[in-house]
Amino acid sequence: MLRLRLSSLVLGAALTLAAFAGAAVAQEMAVVAKRVIYPGETVDAGALSEVKLRRGNNRILTSIAQYADQVTGKVAKRTLLPGKLIPINALREAYMVEAGAPVAVSYVHGGLQISTIGIPLQPGAIGDMVKVRNADSGAVFTGIVMADGSIRVGAI
Repeated sequence: MLRLRLSSLVLGAALTLAAFAGAAVAQEMAVVAKRVIYPGETVDAGALSEVKLRRGNNRILTSIAQYADQVTGKVAKRTLLPGKLIPINALREAYMVEAGAPVAVSYVHGGLQISTIGIPLQPGAIGDMVKVRNADSGAVFTGIVMADGSIRVGAI
């Protein structure tokens, strides 16, 4: 009876150890560039490759792209070299408004809606706060870039 208990205890410990060993062997994925991607260039899926990391260094996993979906459609802030890991902070969202290109500017508060044309003084992605110059008066104000490419000012 004691022998049976010991063998089941040893078997249970072996299974637990095997489960932990299997988890330790699981490898994390990372994204690397297949070719040189220059600053200002939009990253497309054809320029990327997913590779397995050799070491399980969990500290770097928060700062690098692990899946192609995290990188595709974003714009490179600096040169990305082939075969090198892609840091998340080397990418930015694509700009929705460009500096100097006229955009629709609107102020909405309750039932009041005022619309005009403005000239962004800086580029901006969706949700960015940018400075805008009123095309008619020349007054400079700030607004938030909306998903439709317009800029909303005032109470939102």
